[in-house]
Amino acid sequence: MGKARIKLQSQSFSDLDQVCKDIKEIAGKSGVAMRGPIPLPTKVLAISTRKTPCGDGSDTYEKWQMRIHKRLIEVTADDRVLRDIMRIKIPDSVHVEMTLG
Repeated sequence: MGKARIKLQSQSFSDLDQVCKDIKEIAGKSGVAMRGPIPLPTKVLAISTRKTPCGDGSDTYEKWQMRIHKRLIEVTADDRVLRDIMRIKIPDSVHVEMTLG
């Protein structure tokens, strides 16, 4: 029995929660120990740009934000359970990083 640490990142909150729910469902069916999903701090990338390029007129700015939501799941499992987790249909918007230890 090994321990797998799964880090999930996404801009889409709903896609991230769906993948977490699928992993939780697999761990529940197989009866293995699982911790998570643990919410990690959301990374906020903010950019503010001036609306007028020439500098004339009022000083008005546009503000843009991109939020990256993160979750951490730890599963104590064997090869069969990890194989089932890797077969989950993961959307393109979700980045998955798995470490075994």
